[in-house]
Amino acid sequence: MKISEFALRDLLPLSLTNTPCVSVQKQSNVQEAIGLLIPYLESMTDSLIVTNGDNKPLGIVGGREIIERVLSNPTYNLFENKVESVMSTQITSVSGTTKLRDVIEEWKQTGRAFSIIPNFIGGYSAISARKLLEIGKSSMTEMTISEMPKKKAITFKVDATVNSIINMMLKHKTRKLLLENSNQFISDRIIIEKIATDFNYLKNINNFLDLPVVDFGFEYAKIITKDLNVNELSSIMFGMMHPYVVYKDQAISPWDICLTLLSEKMQEYA
Repeated sequence: MKISEFALRDLLPLSLTNTPCVSVQKQSNVQEAIGLLIPYLESMTDSLIVTNGDNKPLGIVGGREIIERVLSNPTYNLFENKVESVMSTQITSVSGTTKLRDVIEEWKQTGRAFSIIPNFIGGYSAISARKLLEIGKSSMTEMTISEMPKKKAITFKVDATVNSIINMMLKHKTRKLLLENSNQFISDRIIIEKIATDFNYLKNINNFLDLPVVDFGFEYAKIITKDLNVNELSSIMFGMMHPYVVYKDQAISPWDICLTLLSEKMQEYA
């Protein structure tokens, strides 16, 4: 049977609800939300849950919501607004009996690899693309990187501005872009972190979108030279703080592993 036909509880029997949702209350301001987002984006999860006083999820806020708002309002005023004014109300919830295929197909529809799942302590845990790397690394497949769905890397030029980078991310529905002819990348997290630390939430700057991103401090994707099995690749990515690898002309993120888990060739599971 294909891996994608298994239920989440069968694929993640020990760790299904091990990743708690990081939450922020709706009356908190955007600046407080960003303070929580920066350490958790990619390293643990994709988005924050926005809650009311009784911890009921009302919406989510992630890198996409922040960079979209920065594009339309690149001022300090944005970060003083309440979180509920920038959150998305599109929350997807899953259970232990939800099939892996249904989770990934829903993510394809929403454009966000993130769902919540009720846990045993009355709260919610996160199921994200990063979480599904655990399934990839436990699979017993002969499928290799070269057999994965092909996706051309989205690249940017060294003289790109913040404005052009954010527009490219939103247009291509990606959170990472590669610097052309290199393995260096920029991500929504890097931009948001720069806003919070170096620019003090845009307090004294009025041309943020026009700034060149070359000074923002890119990160390096791991270069893979061997046509590894998908489980080996997933294991490497699972061990990375911000998983992103380059194989030949392919840039591979946890989302690409999710799409690969739908393949007919992902048949066995350990």
